[in-house]
Amino acid sequence: MARLNLWRWGVLGLAGLYFLVPLAASVVFTVDVPGQGITFDAYTQIFSTAGFVSSLLLSLELALATIAVVLLLMVPAMVALRLGAPRLRPVVEVVCSLPLVVPPIAFVAGIGTVLKWGPDHLSRTPLFETFVAIQNPDFPFVLVLAYVVMALPFVYRALDAGLRAVDVRTLVEAARSCGAGWPQALVRAVLPNLRGALLNASFLTLALVLGEFTVAQLLGFQPFAVWIVNVSGSQAQLSVAVSVLSLLVTWVLLLVLAGFGGRTRTASRG
Repeated sequence: MARLNLWRWGVLGLAGLYFLVPLAASVVFTVDVPGQGITFDAYTQIFSTAGFVSSLLLSLELALATIAVVLLLMVPAMVALRLGAPRLRPVVEVVCSLPLVVPPIAFVAGIGTVLKWGPDHLSRTPLFETFVAIQNPDFPFVLVLAYVVMALPFVYRALDAGLRAVDVRTLVEAARSCGAGWPQALVRAVLPNLRGALLNASFLTLALVLGEFTVAQLLGFQPFAVWIVNVSGSQAQLSVAVSVLSLLVTWVLLLVLAGFGGRTRTASRG
């Protein structure tokens, strides 16, 4: 038993070094300026740098829209799949896992080809305005559609784990026997028991949107991840400082989510 604990702590220590050593090196790079010593100018300049606030707000707006769309699509589909067509589960699982197989560069190449159909083939149809609207630089909804597809594997796994932990059929039948319609049964009986799964899916989607670079860069938009790369060409320390700050914020959100999920489970048991 002692040997097992020693092995466990050794693995945890190596994992901690694997994550903390690069982070520490990044922090040292941002605060240690040759000839000046230790300075925190890279961190104090973040909020005043051109494009920081606008790109961060754009990424957060895209993340919120992506979370809303992907949950509105997946939650009813997963509940219906579990209640009415459990044999289709392998098919849905394969379809939702396809974004992990298709490289992002191939995915964005396909999106670009479809977007070119607008001026080439649809210029005299009402759909042309739709193609223009979803590419609005102020809020490129085409990125939301792309991120929804990319988030499908993570959202599917999170929701599937949550649905496995509750008896959905009993909850729905109980709500229906009390006179609730299908939407009411879903909102009032199923969703409260999927709070942890919904939070996990939302957090994974948020992390994906904040860190995604390839699709946004190749489509010509500048959310937060693209802004960091563009700044790194002229202000390397500033870009690394922003990356460290965003990583710390992500960790804090993960800890808050874990704590909130723990309190939710405790309250449910109570």
